[in-house]
Formats: sequence, structure tokens, C-alpha cells
Amino acid sequence: MNFKSLFVAVAVFFCITIVSAQENVDTSLQRNFVIIGAEHLYDLNPHTANYSAEAQILSGLYEGLYSYDPKTLDPVPALATEFKLSRNKKRWTFTIRENAKFSNGEPITAYSVRDSWLTLLATASAPYASLLDPVTGAAAFRLGRVKSDAVGIIARDERTLVVNLDTPTAHLQRILCHHAFSIVHGKKNVFSGAFVLKSQHDKKMELEKNQQYWDAEHVYLPSITIESSNDLKENAWKMNTGSVDWVSGMLDTTAVLNKNAIRIAAEYGTEYLFFSCKNAPWDNADFRNALVAAVPWEELRKSSLVQAFTLVYPLAGYPSVEGLKDTSIEDAQDLMALAKEKAGMSATEKLVLTFGITGSERMKKEVELLKAAWEPLGVELKVQTTPEERYLLSIPSWNADLFSYSWIGDFADPLAFLELFREGSTLNQSKWHNSDYNRFLEKASETNDATEHNKLLAEAERVLLDDGVVLPISHSVCLHAINPETIGGWYTNALDIHPFKYIYFKNEPKTQEESFMKFCAFKTEP
Repeated sequence: MNFKSLFVAVAVFFCITIVSAQENVDTSLQRNFVIIGAEHLYDLNPHTANYSAEAQILSGLYEGLYSYDPKTLDPVPALATEFKLSRNKKRWTFTIRENAKFSNGEPITAYSVRDSWLTLLATASAPYASLLDPVTGAAAFRLGRVKSDAVGIIARDERTLVVNLDTPTAHLQRILCHHAFSIVHGKKNVFSGAFVLKSQHDKKMELEKNQQYWDAEHVYLPSITIESSNDLKENAWKMNTGSVDWVSGMLDTTAVLNKNAIRIAAEYGTEYLFFSCKNAPWDNADFRNALVAAVPWEELRKSSLVQAFTLVYPLAGYPSVEGLKDTSIEDAQDLMALAKEKAGMSATEKLVLTFGITGSERMKKEVELLKAAWEPLGVELKVQTTPEERYLLSIPSWNADLFSYSWIGDFADPLAFLELFREGSTLNQSKWHNSDYNRFLEKASETNDATEHNKLLAEAERVLLDDGVVLPISHSVCLHAINPETIGGWYTNALDIHPFKYIYFKNEPKTQEESFMKFCAFKTEP
């Protein structure tokens, strides 16, 4: 079976599996679905949004050529029905669905796709735009060096989109599941996904089913309410009384009555510190590695549920990469002395490193640990602070040397992490570059052999760790409360993405009065 036929067969199998699970849905049970999430200033522009909470909502409002299977995260045909791949693997020809429409009834065509992707590339603040860099002319257009007609995204007709690549990119389908590559309309409040945004005010969003959606027949929820609240006990109370169907993250698990509703799982994400390579001497790997050798790893990771020794969460099939876990002040002092000697510095010269933080208690503890570890190396650790809600947005223009970051992979491939440090990537906040690293990434993108792909990416990660750029701390853990007895179509997965279009009510939940009485009885037990 050829590559195209294999993908189509697998995609059809997934679609049949999902539809089969929903074909006996009782439509009389379907009602408004209520979600509570963390308080957050949402960016609902799919081109510029950068948070996982936004990705969850955007996956319901917008859709691209492919979407995520809710259980496996494999690419499922969405606005594209099929593709053809050229013999040299550098030309992808997609067929757009005939019944694809925007929420205002206008058709979604190959021209819509091209316009959306060109808009993404032309948006200076689009964090994921560089994932299209394998497309001929995409990087040059993104950087303002060529005009749009030089980009290898061609609408041959309304139903045919041709994408020409400079190098084979076997993971292109996985990339295109991401919300950044959704199809957008030029007008506001026009959507391409299963739902539309009816209203947004205070701490509440109201979504309604998109009646123009190509697969509206298999979207069962008529509407969704998304509330924002950081009150953990109040959120648990609402879960207990049945006034909310899904609590995402913000939850006091000890107060939840139905323990079977609690879902805790490892997530394809990593929290880490990284060096900015803007300022000397921290743009020099010798100085960075001297500090890395002195990091008190055990103390730094002490509160982590899942400790991280590498940047990439180890997926099945990804080779083992030697992580960072050894601490030696003696080695660190030797490395610092050698780094200063090579740089022509005096052995007694004091160095200053600025750590940009939010002021949270967790970050303050990190500051104290690193300050004590690095003082014997002649390094003074200074601190600059900004409010948490502005932290990530401030990093690109912030003239600090060390930052804290938390990243959740956007597609199930190690490249979802390694793209963060690729030279020229819009996601590269560190401004670090290494020719060996870039070469491994390029070769990994060119091969269609999954084993070789992962092997090359593991080599790239090894280069990254050896260069002392990242300090991995913990792998992410996701927490939810959702009752599997009453809710169908929701599955735990590595990216913590749960497409709204698949969710449905499969049983009548208990009345609020019944749940409330049970909760009160529980609270009054001796």
C-alpha cells in the first residue's frame, strides 16, 4: 500500500471508529455543556494565540485541513478529504471538501486556505508561523524578503490546493492539526469550526453549534458555556451539584465527591529554565555549562510530580537522551575558571546574571537556590520582576539572561519542543543557534522513516543539552474533573486537547437536588 493510500485508510478507520461510538447518541439528552477553566485573558485569534487553554477553545471555533483524533491525536481529515504526494515528497496536493462552509454560509475553498496561511505568515506576532518554513518561499515572505506570489501555496482551483516544499516534510499533516493553520475569514465573528462564538463578557463565553459546519450532523452539543474561575473549592462545589459538566485544572480534588470523575495524567509538556543568548558572557556555552554543573538539581525538582531530566517528554519510540542531573561545585568552578581564561577575563572578575521572574513563591525559591549555587562561581544573580499575566509576552523584549518557561507540545512529535530552539524559528525566544542542531532538524524533517526521524531529533536534543541552554525541571501534569458515566467523546491524551465536536451526553446526569443532598450528607458525616 502506498503512502497516500495508507494514510487515507488509517484516517477512514479513525473516522469510522469515532462515528460508531456516537451513532447511538440519544439526541434528547443533549443540552448546554458547561466548562470551568482558569481565569485567563483569552486571545481568540488562531494566528497569535499561544496558550493551551486557548487551543482548546480555538479547536472548536476553527478548523484546518486536518484535526486531532480525540483519543490518539492522529491527524483526521477535516476540511481536506485527501491528498496526493509527489514522488520526490516535495509537493502535496490537497482536495478541499465540496460542502465546506464558513459559519456565514460562504464556501471554504482552496483560496480560503491560501489566504489564511499567507495572513499567518504576514502576522509579525504569530508564534507558530515558522512551522511553515519548509514551504517554498514561506520563510522569505515571513521575513519580508519576497512577495506572496513567491510562496509555494497555490490554489489551482476552488477544490485543489498545491503546497510545494523545499525539503520533504513527513510530519506536515501533524502540524496542520494545530489551530494556527485553521482557515479564517477576513471578517470577525465568522468561523470555520463546529461552533461559533455567541458572546464573550466578564468571565464567561457562550458558544453555539455552527449549523453551516460540514459535519454538523455529528456535532451533538447545541451550545457550550465556558466560565473562568480560580476558586478551587467553589469549582468543586459546582461539580458536585451538577451545575458544571467539566472542570479543567482549577479544582480542589479533596472536595470532589465522585472520585471517578477526577482525571490526572502526564502531559506532553515540560517546565524549564532557559538562557537568553543576547548578552555576553551568557551567549557562550562555556559559561552556561559552568552554571549548569552547579545547579542543585535535586532541590530544584523536589516539588515536581514528574521530574524532567530532558526537554522532550519521552514518547514511545523516541531514543533515550542523557539528561541533566549531576551536581558538582568543584567541576563548576573548574569550568568557570577555564571559561574566563579562554575569554581573556581575570579569574576574580565578577559576573552578573539577570533572572526574569513573575514574583511567584515558586520562582522566588528557584532564585534562592540558584543564587546560593552560583555565588561560589563569582556570579551575582539579580532579579527583575513582571506580573504573571504579562510574563510570556514580555520575554522577547526583556533584556534578562534567564527565564522560566512551560511548554506543551502542539503535535505528537519531538519537533514540537525542538522547534523552540531552531535558528530562525518564530518560537525561538532564546536566540540560540547551533549549526549541528539545525542540521539534525533538517535531516529529521526530510526522512519518512519514523525510527530515523526520532533518532535524528534525539541527536538534536543532545546538542541542545550539551550546549547548556535549557534547565529541565518537570514534565506537566493535567487535572480535570469530568464524569465518564454521563459524558462521552472525552479522552485523556498527551496534548490535553479535547475537541468539542466529539463531546456528547450519554446518560442523564443526577439532578442538582440529588447531588446537593449527597454532598450535604457527606459534609455532615462524623
